[in-house]
Amino acid sequence: MKKITLILISCMMSMQLLAQEEEVSKERARTPIGGRPNIKGDLFLDFGFNTLNNRPEDLSTRFIGSRIINLYYHFPINLKEGSGFTLNPGFGFGLEKYAFGDDSNLFNNPAVGTNSSQLLPITEVFGEDIEIGANTFAANYFDIPIEVRYHVNKRDYDKGVRVALGGKVGFLYDAHSKIGYTNEAGLERKIKDKQGYGLTPIRYGVYTRIGFPGFNAWMYYGLNKVFQSNRGPFNTEANQINFGVSVALF
Repeated sequence: MKKITLILISCMMSMQLLAQEEEVSKERARTPIGGRPNIKGDLFLDFGFNTLNNRPEDLSTRFIGSRIINLYYHFPINLKEGSGFTLNPGFGFGLEKYAFGDDSNLFNNPAVGTNSSQLLPITEVFGEDIEIGANTFAANYFDIPIEVRYHVNKRDYDKGVRVALGGKVGFLYDAHSKIGYTNEAGLERKIKDKQGYGLTPIRYGVYTRIGFPGFNAWMYYGLNKVFQSNRGPFNTEANQINFGVSVALF
């Protein structure tokens, strides 16, 4: 009798588990999880590195610390049905950091004026007997990119490889340095200095993307100088070369 009871209980539990699994399967069929949301356009989150081209030797930057995060939305416009080509205007934000070498950063150059900068060792400004922690410089832009995109899969633009060539114009809305250090008395200081630094207020350049709808690689070449003439450190005429990868949030 006990054996029969145990068998009946086991059968009932098995049937209940099967019913629950069937209900879960139906629910998943009604509400699929994963995949690309049905939203027109692309929202790209770019990760990359920021380098200065045609710079003087003294204006060196650390590769790992000079990073970029871009957030861009692009809206597709079909140029010709079935051709594989789309025009993709967009807008977004370019957030860039420079990490200068030798524990240096940008400071105002009083010999030039308020909207200017020079590269100085941090110890020269805040004292020799300090321990330097954070040391970055940020330049943030509102960007307007536009690109022509070719889709290898002409029947479904949301699948397959695609290649893009484009350009963007950016408007500088924030520039600041961030320095942290501990002085000889053990007092920790964090200083954020926001000013113009002689940066060019409008930037422009060309870029390319290649990859799949959810993931791609990109590269940007700046056509203008990062700093205004005779207002940057060492009168630099450096321009940007940036590169990295991006993921499509939708």
